Amino acid sequence: MKLEAKYQALLSHAEQQKGVNVQGMSLCFQLLSLSARIDRDCAALLAPHGLSEARFVLLFLLEEAPDGMPSHILAERAGVTRATVTTLVDGLLKAGLVQRFAAEADRRSVMVKLSPQGAELARTLVATHAQWIGNLFKHLSEAECTQLGVLLSKAAGGEQAP
Repeated sequence: MKLEAKYQALLSHAEQQKGVNVQGMSLCFQLLSLSARIDRDCAALLAPHGLSEARFVLLFLLEEAPDGMPSHILAERAGVTRATVTTLVDGLLKAGLVQRFAAEADRRSVMVKLSPQGAELARTLVATHAQWIGNLFKHLSEAECTQLGVLLSKAAGGEQAP
């Protein structure tokens, strides 16, 4: 895997230092490079539809709630603040992909629901996205995927605070 130039420069410098785990650094930079590539590819997949990953996540969550979802629950499930979900919903509303309305049970609660256009886009994109994600490691065997999962979990278990 070709590392980004900044990582190559850091590794070259580290190789000159004593007591630096260059192999560990290299593995970290490989993971970061792969992650950046996945992020870029995901952005390219969503961009033609005017979506960011965050907006896509809301469409995905709302697809599973045909009657809509309270915005505070949407924020919680998306892992963002209420203010952030408001901004994201505003963009989706402007694009005609969602509708916002007051909940019948509690008029103070704001509900968000996919518009017909948003529901159609969500159905298509969720399937396309799942297919794309599912194929990211298609060149690995099932045993290699299992091994990679075990190794990543093991590496994550060794996390240390900076």
